[in-house]
Amino acid sequence: MSALKFLASALFMAAVLGGAKAQLSASFYDTTCPNVSGVVRGVLEQAQGNNVRIGAILVRLHFHDCFVNGCDGSILLDNADGIESEKDAIQNTNLNAGFDAIDDIKTALENVCTGVVSCADIVAIASQISVALAEGPSWDVPMGRRDSRTANRDGTSEIPSPFESLDVVSRKFSDKQLDSTDLVALSGAHTFGRASCAVFVHRLYNFSGTGNPDPTIDATYLETLRGICPEGGNGGTVANLDPSTPNGFDSNYFTNLQNNQGLLQTDQELFSTAGADTVAIVNRFGNSQSEFFDSFAQSMIRMGNISPLTGNQGEIRTNCRRVN
Repeated sequence: MSALKFLASALFMAAVLGGAKAQLSASFYDTTCPNVSGVVRGVLEQAQGNNVRIGAILVRLHFHDCFVNGCDGSILLDNADGIESEKDAIQNTNLNAGFDAIDDIKTALENVCTGVVSCADIVAIASQISVALAEGPSWDVPMGRRDSRTANRDGTSEIPSPFESLDVVSRKFSDKQLDSTDLVALSGAHTFGRASCAVFVHRLYNFSGTGNPDPTIDATYLETLRGICPEGGNGGTVANLDPSTPNGFDSNYFTNLQNNQGLLQTDQELFSTAGADTVAIVNRFGNSQSEFFDSFAQSMIRMGNISPLTGNQGEIRTNCRRVN
């Protein structure tokens, strides 16, 4: 075999083996921990009874994990020698209940499948079950991720911010190989949960230094939000992301955008940005909940496939808050 043919063959095999190594599978734990989903669901049903917001928090946690170094559980690590925790980044405030829930799930799984299920997979599974418990779509979660031994606090700047323009947010999604349909579908997770006044009050009184509110906010909705978040008031007060069905997972989020009742700037700009390709997608999902559900499930799978650690990479943490 010539050197050129040998090189070509070697590169081909490397590509095949590399792809196989990175492949996640919904059946990954069928033999080693067959009741993984049942265990996670049991813990989350109890957690939801104590905190109605836990599902939305866990979906957000999964999103924030995947956007920093991929879906590797790095967001769960506490500060330690050589580790600057991502938890201390401003983007990850108000996720403490989610970290506690992941700890509880990990403990329950260690009792039945010791050293088997990664923290990164727990985050992905918990997100799916959280959505299903809120009467949203279900999907088969590809699994087989392993846990990072490092965190990347600086990398949290890659997480989209509620203060950013649609162009910036779209670029951040594109950088992760996610398109406009993924952006709109995943934003639809704001159909449940809450947001603090601090992340949207800038729209209510002095938007972009104009001395006026954001002109894309419906006038009646504006007065409602001003009642919740008075100027100079407590930024920690929360409002429902979806004022119509705040605890259910449905397509009302998109109807809200069509009625100029998106809570966050990044929500409303999906519909109110002239010429944006996201407008048609919002209308499509607003007109068909089944289309939204199908796209959301597909986009969650795509997001969950961002740069996972597999094979011999990383580790299976015993404690999700620290490396072994």
